[in-house]
Amino acid sequence: MLIGLPKEIKVKENRVALTPGGVGSLVRRGHRVIVERGAGVGSGIRDDEYTAAGAELGSAADAWAAEMVVKVKEPIKAEYGYLRPDLLLFTYLHLAADRDLTEALLASGTTGVAYETVQSSDGSLPLLTPMSEVAGRLSIQAGAYHLQKPQGGRGVLLGGVPGVQAGHVVIIGGGVVGTNAAKMAMGLGAKVTILDVSHRRLTYLDDVFFGKLTTMMSSEANIRSLLPETDLLIGGVLIPGARAPHLVTRDMLSLMQEGSVIVDVAVDQGGCVETIRPTTYDDPVYTEEGIIHYGVANMPGGVPRTSTFALTNQTLPFALQLADHGVSALLGNEALKKGLNTIQGKLTFQGVADALELPYTPADDALRMPVKLA
Repeated sequence: MLIGLPKEIKVKENRVALTPGGVGSLVRRGHRVIVERGAGVGSGIRDDEYTAAGAELGSAADAWAAEMVVKVKEPIKAEYGYLRPDLLLFTYLHLAADRDLTEALLASGTTGVAYETVQSSDGSLPLLTPMSEVAGRLSIQAGAYHLQKPQGGRGVLLGGVPGVQAGHVVIIGGGVVGTNAAKMAMGLGAKVTILDVSHRRLTYLDDVFFGKLTTMMSSEANIRSLLPETDLLIGGVLIPGARAPHLVTRDMLSLMQEGSVIVDVAVDQGGCVETIRPTTYDDPVYTEEGIIHYGVANMPGGVPRTSTFALTNQTLPFALQLADHGVSALLGNEALKKGLNTIQGKLTFQGVADALELPYTPADDALRMPVKLA
């Protein structure tokens, strides 16, 4: 198979979807890989490292002309023209919060397999996990920075100092994002409260953190009770492939102290804070109701070298299966089949269909349809 690796063009997105080692694995399996020149520069990977691994270099158009394109972020409007019926696209898509991209994929007939909805039999999300780990950790760094008075924040040091109370970090969602945010916040010496709807998960978190953080059931009443003393609020709620629910509404912001900070890691799925909107590293924050909002939708892009290697570690086994077998790989791999979001103009992920109120076709039904390339 001919595999394309284009350069990411989203603002300040410096990750790349394959390392030279990943390219080498594909080439050794008999596949051709075309890498757009400069695709890895942002992650500290030179073109000659790719060619040494067996890749060919080309333009963006050359990379997108491949049978399968492997990316990091979802295509943006400037890339919609590359979408076509005979293209297999393997990347993060986050369609539940992006009607324009969903409609572009459906209109083009592109087969879109989304990293974030590939799901193992135990319910884990192996291709989302590494970036959730990175984003969870970065959320505390970003929040701590914007809490500083010169950045418009309350002027609170999360760790406090002897004789002065530490800052209070409240984390909504006890999954991968929330757990990693808690690790970083506790490492800084902050007071940490984490909320989740699963008692089992809260029990686990209480155990692994040796009771040094506060766990609470996630409910509107509990969130409201915490907001007046929250310095940094982290949104880490995830419903796989679906739009995140708004657990913090605009009216609830009045309960927070002016200059407090919200970092909503769920922003690429619509966010769990009603007032959040996607931002970029060029202009990461804005203020609503006196509260600083951080909505960078590609947070791991800020640490691209770490992120690129962490991502490829997890995506490569699935990329190899797709390269070896094409769309047929989905039939023999239930985890990978759950990653299928669009094919031949059909929307095959229920959470996206529900969020956008579009017709849904079960993946099994769509995969049985005759292939149409025009």
